[in-house]
Formats: sequence, structure tokens, C-alpha cells
Amino acid sequence: MVLKVLKQRVILTLMVVLVALLGASSWWMTRKGEAMKLFSPALGFGDPIPARYAYCGPGAQNLSPPLEWSGVPAGTESFALLMLDPDARGGSFVHWVVYDLPGSLSALPEGVSGSPDLLDGTNDYGAVGYGGPCPPPGPAHRYFFTLYALKVPSLDLPVGATATELVRAMNGAVLAEAEWMGTYRR
Repeated sequence: MVLKVLKQRVILTLMVVLVALLGASSWWMTRKGEAMKLFSPALGFGDPIPARYAYCGPGAQNLSPPLEWSGVPAGTESFALLMLDPDARGGSFVHWVVYDLPGSLSALPEGVSGSPDLLDGTNDYGAVGYGGPCPPPGPAHRYFFTLYALKVPSLDLPVGATATELVRAMNGAVLAEAEWMGTYRR
């Protein structure tokens, strides 16, 4: 069972890299020559993630953090979002899967996960929606939020799709991507 989970996580990591490479033709620049950017007003790049966005620990509320983006390439019809912890013991741990966000969107507010307007996928906790950081005690883990600009209006995935299903569905549809990273330790 442990080997099967490890194999799935390695495959997921490789698929995310493949999607990035397949979208490389317009990945670097938008029509204005400016790269797409993602950020969170709740934390600086590489800063500790506030406890309110954590799954466990003192002050944990498991709220999805606010995210904002700019520099969206022409032709973007929708967005997808993945939140991964590459420092998990068994390989990348999926914390959040979101897809079919309208191409006109430029932000997600705090705590939006679970709302009827959002298509959340299944995280590695086995739940649909956001599952915040909860690493074992020890060194801080890194949490990467990756936003994908897509040239299709929908990926035609059901509610609760996995990260693997999302990555497979995005194949050939990625126009650009942007990343934001925070850390968390217990």
C-alpha cells in the first residue's frame, strides 16, 4: 500500500512537470511581455503561513488563504490551481485542487474553498476542498500554490477530481503558470 501511494505521488509530480513543459510555448510571457504573477496578501513569498490557514496546530482554522493574480495571457478562458507540499515524507502531498475558475477572475478570497461557486477537487487528506498545512513536528515544509491559465473554458471534470486527473485534463491547455510559496512548521 505504501509503495502504491509513493508511486502515485511520484507520477503526480512528473505529470505537473510535464504540464509545465507542454505549456512552455507561451508560459514565459503574456501579450504585454509580462509574466503571469500569483501572490497572497496574507503572506510574502517564502514567509510562514499564518496559523488560521493551517489544518492543525494552535490557532488552526483550515481557511483557504486569499490569492490574487495578474499578467494573465490573452486567450485565457479558465484557471486551475494546485497546492502541494513537496517536503512530505511520501513525496508531494496535495492540499488543494481547484479547476474551471472563470478566465475573468483575478482573485480568490480567504475561506472560499467549499463555496458552491468553486469546483474543488479531492486533497490527499481524502476530502473535497482545501486542506491546510499539518506537517509532522520538525523542520518547516514548503507549500507551493500554482495557478494555471488555460485556453479552454472547462476541463469537464466532476466535483472532487484528484490532482492526477486535473493534470491529465490540463495536458495541452496550459497558456501560462505562476507560483507562490509559503512555509509552515509545528
